[in-house]
Amino acid sequence: MNDINHNAVPRPPAFPPTPRTPGALLFNAVRGGLIGTAELVPGISGGTVALVTGAYERVLYNANRLLDGVKALPKDRAEGLRRIRAVDWAMLLPLGIGMVVMVFAMAGLVSGFVEDHETPARALFLGMVTVSLAVPLLMIDWSDLRRRLPVAVPLFLVGAAFTFIATGFSASDNDDPNLLLVFIAAAVAVCALILPGVSGSFFLYAIGIYTATLNAVSDLDLGYIAVFGLGALTGLVLFVRVMETLLTRARTLTLFTMTGMLLGSLRALWPWQDADSNLQAPGDQTGLAVLLFVVGAGVVAAMVTVEQVTKRRRLREQAERNPA
Repeated sequence: MNDINHNAVPRPPAFPPTPRTPGALLFNAVRGGLIGTAELVPGISGGTVALVTGAYERVLYNANRLLDGVKALPKDRAEGLRRIRAVDWAMLLPLGIGMVVMVFAMAGLVSGFVEDHETPARALFLGMVTVSLAVPLLMIDWSDLRRRLPVAVPLFLVGAAFTFIATGFSASDNDDPNLLLVFIAAAVAVCALILPGVSGSFFLYAIGIYTATLNAVSDLDLGYIAVFGLGALTGLVLFVRVMETLLTRARTLTLFTMTGMLLGSLRALWPWQDADSNLQAPGDQTGLAVLLFVVGAGVVAAMVTVEQVTKRRRLREQAERNPA
């Protein structure tokens, strides 16, 4: 008799704990800094950088374990604390610290660069995101994708169309936004940490509070920052579980849809646009734009290559330790 439960929900993969060595802690702080910097840039998704640096699924897994622990505390304090202690703090804490430090350190600089050098900035980021298309594709089980093409292709096209249209909107700056708007905007924008291809900063830009938010961070406006942080925390709590479930139950379709969303988001980064975000033919600074595109593409390509080589080496070492 077959004892396999075909209706059982697949469990997310567990990850080995991060070594508590200075090198590992520094590496995670650097990864967090890269993600935090990406979150400041319209059109760049922090989730994309998390994918490129190999942190994406580990962060999702550990964030959910943390939520499990917090949820268990009121009913069973000992079990809740056990789950919280089981979280990979050696990865999450340096990552979070790196993000926060870079957001506060770079807010004014990034705002000035994006606003004062729009064409070069977009060209640099366009190169980075274009190469990032490879990241979710490298995570896909291609044999499974071939079986699911009738569903996967429409989802890919819908994802691409959605982000292409969404990044075509712009709004005038709101220098003094209502705090309720700030809370809601933060809850939506922070989903970019979880959903590669969606830029939280561009969402803030589209609804007109991007500059106000960067200025609040740069000027240490604690009231604004507190409301934004509470909204972001709310968004993370609501969405992180959804994303892990999608990657567990429908991994191939989710990753392929992410790729479509990344492709569509490239529209936001075309270097030549007018004030209403209408695309234009290449014009001023074309040579510099091409150079920066290549630089951005090269940086991400190097990161992806390092991540893939490290992944293969890790799998080879695991196979050697556990031969069939």
